[in-house]
Amino acid sequence: MGFSKLFIALLMLQVLLAVASSTQENINAPKSDLFREYIGAEFNGVKFTDLPINPNVEFHYLLAFAIDYTTSSSSSPTDGKFNVFWDTDNLSPSQVSSIKSQHSNVKVGLSLGGDSVGGGSCYFSPSSVDSWVSNAVSSLTKIIQEYNLDGIDIDYEHFHADPDTFAECIGKLVTTLKNNGVISFASIAPFDDDEVQSHYLALWKNYAHVIDYVNFQFYAYDQGTTISQFIKYFQTQSSNYKGGNILASMSTDGSGGLSPENGFFTACNRLKSQGKLGGIFVWSADDSKASGFRYEKQSQALLAAPR
Repeated sequence: MGFSKLFIALLMLQVLLAVASSTQENINAPKSDLFREYIGAEFNGVKFTDLPINPNVEFHYLLAFAIDYTTSSSSSPTDGKFNVFWDTDNLSPSQVSSIKSQHSNVKVGLSLGGDSVGGGSCYFSPSSVDSWVSNAVSSLTKIIQEYNLDGIDIDYEHFHADPDTFAECIGKLVTTLKNNGVISFASIAPFDDDEVQSHYLALWKNYAHVIDYVNFQFYAYDQGTTISQFIKYFQTQSSNYKGGNILASMSTDGSGGLSPENGFFTACNRLKSQGKLGGIFVWSADDSKASGFRYEKQSQALLAAPR
């Protein structure tokens, strides 16, 4: 009798521990209903209202781009004095306010940098940490408040500064904007390139606590990426940006990575079922306009579905 009671007690303890472990996993799992899309870089007339917005996801538009370069034909770096380089005719301050008032689940941010400006590469090129941060805080605060924006995304891809300088500039910028109540979220958009990764991993090492999302550019991998390769890449970057909310990503310009035709949504469903998917982001609304945003609809339906 004593043995059977002990056996039952041990069995119940195992069950309780399993439940507790499962609960903790669910608490630690990323909230996977976040959909994000870059918009405005290609000046093809795309508007916020063109995109389908599922009310059961958190939806972020990311205006592309704000760049610390002059707006003249021969663009040059301005040491942190940012200017707007997106399609302001169709993505204006009043249109930001309008889409946010129409949809309570929508937030709008801006992305810094990008690949190119004025026909050449866009370089992160500060003269010093202090001067760049001071100029960036001032100029971005003005733009963010004018446009009623909620956050920033960091998408520099070329560098005239070492990783530690990049880390300090961006880390101090994000920290200051958050402390001042100017933004509520910040994300980074690295991809698998040695120079790019060295800069973003230096930033992550010291400032991960102020970065809310990792928009990893999985579409920068080779065209024809398979589901198993994508899962492996996702696991590798989750390890690199340990503790971060890693989003799966695809490009609708057909440039590379795992395409929807080859199983992107299958891979996302698998990651979601494992509690690893931090959301989905798409480059870009400008490219998706011609096809009626079919993959945006599919992405949001996947994110809104119960796990």
